Amino acid sequence: MEIKVNFLDNLRLEAKFDDFTVVADQPIRYKGDGSAPGPFDYFLASSALCAAYFVKLYCQTRNISTDNIRLSQNNIVDPENRYNQIFKIQVELPADISAKDRQGILRSIDRCTVKKVVQTGPEFVIEDVANLDADAQALLMLNADPQASTYIAGKDLPLEQTIANLSGLLADLGMKIEIASWRNIVPNVWSLHIRDAQSPMCFTNGKGATKEGALASALGEFIERLNCNFFYNDQFWGEDIANAAFVHYPDERWFKPGRKDALPQEILDEYCLGIYNPDGELRGSHLIDTNSGNEARGICSLPFVRQSDGEVVYFPSNLIENLYLSNGMSAGNTLAEAQVQCLSEIFERAVKREILEGEITLPDVPQEVLAKYPGILAGIQGLEEQGFPVLVKDASLGGQFPVMCVTLMNPRTGGVFASFGAHPSFEVALERSLTELLQGRSFEGLNDLPQPTFESQALMEPNNFVEHFIDSSGVVSWRFFSARSNFEFVEWDFSGKGEDSNAEEVQTLMGILEGLGKEVYMAVYDQLGATGCRILVPDYSEIYPVDDLIWDNTNKALFFREDILNLHRLDDDELQALVERLEESELDEYTDITTLIGIEFDDNTAWGQLTVMELKLLIHLALKHYDEAKELVEMFLQYNDNTVERGLFYQALNVALEVELDSDLDMADYEVNFRRMFGDVRMDAVVGSVQGTVRFYGLTPTSMKLEGLDRHQRLIESYRKLHAARARAAGLAS
Repeated sequence: MEIKVNFLDNLRLEAKFDDFTVVADQPIRYKGDGSAPGPFDYFLASSALCAAYFVKLYCQTRNISTDNIRLSQNNIVDPENRYNQIFKIQVELPADISAKDRQGILRSIDRCTVKKVVQTGPEFVIEDVANLDADAQALLMLNADPQASTYIAGKDLPLEQTIANLSGLLADLGMKIEIASWRNIVPNVWSLHIRDAQSPMCFTNGKGATKEGALASALGEFIERLNCNFFYNDQFWGEDIANAAFVHYPDERWFKPGRKDALPQEILDEYCLGIYNPDGELRGSHLIDTNSGNEARGICSLPFVRQSDGEVVYFPSNLIENLYLSNGMSAGNTLAEAQVQCLSEIFERAVKREILEGEITLPDVPQEVLAKYPGILAGIQGLEEQGFPVLVKDASLGGQFPVMCVTLMNPRTGGVFASFGAHPSFEVALERSLTELLQGRSFEGLNDLPQPTFESQALMEPNNFVEHFIDSSGVVSWRFFSARSNFEFVEWDFSGKGEDSNAEEVQTLMGILEGLGKEVYMAVYDQLGATGCRILVPDYSEIYPVDDLIWDNTNKALFFREDILNLHRLDDDELQALVERLEESELDEYTDITTLIGIEFDDNTAWGQLTVMELKLLIHLALKHYDEAKELVEMFLQYNDNTVERGLFYQALNVALEVELDSDLDMADYEVNFRRMFGDVRMDAVVGSVQGTVRFYGLTPTSMKLEGLDRHQRLIESYRKLHAARARAAGLAS
């Protein structure tokens, strides 16, 4: 994690990381102002807080109340060496906690991350640099043997060279990538989380049988998501980019809707129109892209090559953003390597959907077959030894598809996790299923898995598949666990045999799609210096239902974005129009404004917590619609999960509105005790909100220029790096 420090007045310091700011000071006796804890105090507190976190985690997973648990830490300093200290952590437990849980709680404290780092002894490197952002990829080094050349199946270059190439590319783009965490909880299963230190919303996870394989995986995914703009998928990119020579890619084209908002003739083809517009309800306005919001410019459309005949077909970027998420995108050392990865993932998700929604029972992989892969078997045995039964299944549906499945059961909670993996190689597909299962997870993280069900409707819900797509945490049918399978086991093999095995595998996988009667469309991206591609298979590789283009399109942001960002500048008529649009839209009251308008507000601010319901509440309050505001305040207090501070503000507002709306009550009779209860600062805000002198309490003013929105500005700055690189590659001014 990158922590940037600013020097404030006197001895005060400000550390910034992610979306947080921590201020440190020194006591007055050390010439400070005593306005905040000192750096060493934060260090001491971190180990106590970390220990308490693990206690809380242990208790939560076992439904043990922490109400009567107390924890403290004291540091005992050696009088002859003040750097030699003992940290004594004591925990007071209620008498009714069992001996087993007492021991479990103490063991959980022993797992404290801060403690383990201190005990291991971190190494400090202190150096002078010309530019803090220059040595961008130093945080990725694994200290591997520079002469090593480790090849794995599916990769056209050694892992070491792949890591070096991708790291160098990211450094050239100005991306400072850091490793935020590693996981290796069973043998031969590694995963890690990497992110852009300057824009932590840009992150990926990697997995593999080794740490080098996992790092190469994470870097490759990072590149693929840069290539396809996935990190910035639903966000507003600002007015400058919206009006630039290009918005997404230099070869994009813009088409104006026809008469009566008809679809432009230049977009899609007859095959796609039959899928995306079967009833003729899709209009041009449905396809304006969310990122630019530039309705006057038209529909931003991206070229894809139809693989059956080489024709170029233009897909609206909005359609891709709404339906496909990250499915069908990849980067590789070569185009064929990227294509194999793309197609494998498309099969993995499509077959998973067919199995889960069809409640298909898969055959077990025989033990003698598993024994051929001792590294994978060791990982499975590691899970079994921790008390998690594991089922290894052939998901090829009788040898039709290159897909495997590893399913974990958690007897402690009754939850299950079905992980799928795909690749032309049986072994690689199996390894991917296992590493996907544990990607970024601790053993405690396996305690929140959903329980299986016999309710078929729950499996057919579109959001269930979305959950499976995001992190495989959707619901699974109990029928999946039947001993009577729907298919016979097949020890399949779709891998290439020649020197150019990846190219052979591309043809094999394309042939499967052709046999299914599917058209395949592909775009190749190499402007950033790495080869990547995006493959769309209409009516096969979508994640969200096609109806979302009409009924739940992300470009609904365009109806609200400008007015919400200009909220403090709107007059009463404009506010009335905005609240009416919000009502007429029938949006879920708990939709957060971040999602609705595509702006990354800081999570720790009122904007970051703001929902449609609270926004309507504040508008009604500004318009002095007290009845409507009172009703929404009551809903907020009953159902909203906001901060304690925000809850107290609305609790105070609720009683103030009660007084305002009751002609028999007078605020003068109650204000003294309201202030004693809620404090002067909070009551000043409440009284001002009711009287109209305070508007939209807690929401700092901004506009379409995005002033004060540091988190979103960092995201846009990250995208500008890609935009500039693409402009250079195309010979355009950025």
